[in-house]
Amino acid sequence: MRYLKITLAYEGTAYAGWQVQPGTHGPTIQGKVEEALASLTGERIRVVAAGRTDAGVHARGQVISFATHSRIPVDRWPWALNSVLPEDIIALEAVEVGPDFHARFSAKSKTYRYTIDNGIFPDVFQRRFAWHVRHPLDLQAMERAALYLKGRHDFRSFAAAGRPVKSFEREIKDVCWLKEGPFIHFDITADGFLYHMVRIIVGTLVEIGLGRRQPEDMGIILASRKRSLAGPTAPAHGLCLMRVDY
Repeated sequence: MRYLKITLAYEGTAYAGWQVQPGTHGPTIQGKVEEALASLTGERIRVVAAGRTDAGVHARGQVISFATHSRIPVDRWPWALNSVLPEDIIALEAVEVGPDFHARFSAKSKTYRYTIDNGIFPDVFQRRFAWHVRHPLDLQAMERAALYLKGRHDFRSFAAAGRPVKSFEREIKDVCWLKEGPFIHFDITADGFLYHMVRIIVGTLVEIGLGRRQPEDMGIILASRKRSLAGPTAPAHGLCLMRVDY
């Protein structure tokens, strides 16, 4: 038996998220990857992903792991997978790992990027990858607000219902902003994320950027542990899983 770690990139627009689960309507990325693996190996392989991205969310650095009896050389795996995967899912790298490696539980941190298009009119070529907010945003206020998030906190104010968790505590290791023309990129690195956590944080930050809230409100919302005090959930299509570190 061999154990593989493969890095994927995908555009999530056409998919009902990463995970195959009962009641899912439409194709999933996990389903397409497992179909591709079956066609290559003749095995029924179940893969594990570092992050269970939602419908419409993209990835540049998703990591999966699985076991196989296949003798395909490790350096040929991306080529083999890409020959059978749909064009909006790409295998970037394959590494052979030990049996104790787990794409999700072995991860030390994950980095997501949320992109906002703050132009007067939306960029037609980026409409699938950025949330268009046409009113000017106060980036300095958003930067000040985001600093309240750094460190280990109870993030239940920024968690949607729907996925049971043992703890709402997470450690945000870094937050970073990058402005490129009308685009504002928000990068956030943590040891883990709650359901819709990044999107709720971004929805709250945008309200601060629009002047509807003050930067100091972020600390109050965080301490309250009440989802009702946070902002709306930002659209899924602006979110991308950039990197997983082990």
